[in-house]
Amino acid sequence: MSFIENQEIFNYILENNEQSLLNELNNEVKSTLKLSEKIRYISLLNDEADHLNAFIEIHAGAGGTESQDWAEMLQRMYLRWSDTKENCEAILLQEMRGEEAGIKSCTLKINLNYSYGWLKAESGIHRLVRISPFDSNKRRHTSFASVWVYPEIDEKIEIDIKDSDLRIDTYRASGAGGQHVNKTDSAVRITHLPTNIVVQCQSDRSQHKNRSNAMKMIKSRIYENELQKRKEDESIKNKEKKDIGWGNQIRSYVLHPYKLIKDLRSGYETSNVNDVLDGKIDNFLENSLTL
Repeated sequence: MSFIENQEIFNYILENNEQSLLNELNNEVKSTLKLSEKIRYISLLNDEADHLNAFIEIHAGAGGTESQDWAEMLQRMYLRWSDTKENCEAILLQEMRGEEAGIKSCTLKINLNYSYGWLKAESGIHRLVRISPFDSNKRRHTSFASVWVYPEIDEKIEIDIKDSDLRIDTYRASGAGGQHVNKTDSAVRITHLPTNIVVQCQSDRSQHKNRSNAMKMIKSRIYENELQKRKEDESIKNKEKKDIGWGNQIRSYVLHPYKLIKDLRSGYETSNVNDVLDGKIDNFLENSLTL
C-alpha cells in the first residue's frame, strides 16, 4: 500500500471515527516504512562489486589460544548471520585449527546476492576484552583477530593471470573433516608471485575441485586488490590488515567488566553482546553503509 493510500485511509478514519481500522493502518504504515528502509539500503549497495558473493578470511592475532578462540567465535558469528538469510549458503573452504582450542585461520564463502556489499565493511581488526576461560586465575585478556572480506568475481569480469606467476602446492588436509580427506595430498595452496597473495582450499576430497576453488579465490583476491588501488581511502585499510593489534581495530567487543560492542567508525553500539555474537550483526552492517 502506498503512502498516498495510507494517508487517504487515515483521513477516512478521522472523518468517520472508524477506530477499528486504526490498528490495520498502523500495521500497513510499519510495513511501508520497513520496505522503504530496505530499498534505501539496497540503493547504497551500488559499487562495482557489491552484488557479488563474498569470501571471508579470518586470522587470529598474537596471543595464542586466546586469539585463536576469538577467531573461531567470529567464524561462528558470520556462519550464524548467513543462517538467518534466505537462499544463503555458507561454505568452509579452509580451516587451520589451533593446538588447544579455536582456529588460527579460516576462509568462508558466502553465496548470497549482495553479500560482498553487505559484508565488505567487516574488513579490519576486531578486538575482544573478556575474562579468559583459559586462565586459571580468571584474569581479563584482550584478544585480536583480523577479518578480510573480498568479492567472488563472476564470469563477466576477466582476470588475466599468467601460469608463470603462480606457484601451486598440494598437501594433506587437516582440521575439520581431515579424517576423510587427508589420506592423499588433496589440499591446494596457490601463491600469486607478483603480489605474494596466498590462498588455500581443503574443503573437498578431490584435489581437482580444491584447485578450482583456489583459482577462483586467487582471481577474486587479485581483483579485490585492484579495486582497493582505485580508492585512496582503502590504503588505510590495507595498513590495518598487516598489523593485528592495538590501535587498528574497527570494532571493540567488551564482555567484562561491562557488556558493550561498539563500531569505532560509525559509532553504533549495543549491549546485546550475545545477540551479536550469535549472528545478529545487521545493525552494524546497515550503519556501515552510511559512512
